[in-house]
Amino acid sequence: MSDKTPVDFWFDPLCPWAWMTSRWVLEVEKVRDIEVRWHVMSLAVLNEDKLDELPEEYRELLETKAWGPVRIVIAAQQEHGAEVLGDLYTALGTRFHNQGEGPGKETVAAALKDVGLPESLMEHWDGTRYEPELRASHKEGIDKVGQEVGTPVIAVPGADGEQIAFFGPVVTPAPKGEEAARLWDGTLAVASVPGFYEIKRTRTKGPDFSNL
Repeated sequence: MSDKTPVDFWFDPLCPWAWMTSRWVLEVEKVRDIEVRWHVMSLAVLNEDKLDELPEEYRELLETKAWGPVRIVIAAQQEHGAEVLGDLYTALGTRFHNQGEGPGKETVAAALKDVGLPESLMEHWDGTRYEPELRASHKEGIDKVGQEVGTPVIAVPGADGEQIAFFGPVVTPAPKGEEAARLWDGTLAVASVPGFYEIKRTRTKGPDFSNL
């Protein structure tokens, strides 16, 4: 067994903010004694009971583009093991967000090819075979932080052995090296305080993928 600290990370490949945070955590993995374990969550599942409350553009995104990619990801996990998730997420996120290809079928099929996974996984694009597993994975993550957040969710062991879980941090651009490590240390410091609830900072810029 690894003696590194496990860091559980729940993601939906559609989310650009989760993508930025995931690249930061991978930077942290280089400079802190941690090991990232990837899990699937779903913005479509998270919002399925409140679609009428969402802006039309976001509602359309969830209804038409959010289900296919996470179905492919959970199918890959179920059929090829959780160890494929990190590389598959990187391939998907690079194409979705860095290269701007969008989350369509052709892009997802190309990402599968990038990491040596079979194209036959695309059969699950419109299927529900692994929906129970998708919902269970989503529930495991979201139950740690509550329904009023999104992706990513991160959970780490606390000093008492219980997990500390939090949404985010949302960060752009993704810091590298010691800057990444300082943000990690600070995030754990505030998240480990029992009474800590929330911190926000107003920003006007969208995600910056230029340094990835």
